[in-house]
Amino acid sequence: MHNVRSQYVAAAVATVGPARLLTMLYDRMLLDVDRAVTCLQAGNRVDGTQHLAHAQEIVAELMVSLQVEAWDGGQQLMSIYQYLLTELVEASVKSDADRAIACRDLIVPLAQAWQEAADQLATSAASSVASVTPTRDDAMTAGLLGVG
Repeated sequence: MHNVRSQYVAAAVATVGPARLLTMLYDRMLLDVDRAVTCLQAGNRVDGTQHLAHAQEIVAELMVSLQVEAWDGGQQLMSIYQYLLTELVEASVKSDADRAIACRDLIVPLAQAWQEAADQLATSAASSVASVTPTRDDAMTAGLLGVG
């Protein structure tokens, strides 16, 4: 059953666009940090560290994929990612749930901003498709006029 779920998740990730993939990474990073906080507060250092390690991998992937020169805020976002990675490592090394919570507090507004951007992109794309998709009347008129 686990293999089927893994295949489903892999297929879902492979078929989404870049904007949705980015929001999925942020969602998973938040889940990892939340799980780490729960584990660390319960004294379960091993599992907490594993969850923080996965969050660190996500931040590292975000850093690698960030095209700093592509936009004015690129360097600032890279600085945030660097800081976040450092803090996640420190939270893990010190089993510090409060530090992990501070990381979460930094991730949430970033996740929200990317979600809003992805939503705007999807809305823009949908309206573009709707504006160029012919209606039944347009198709009939084009056929009647010998155009199209």
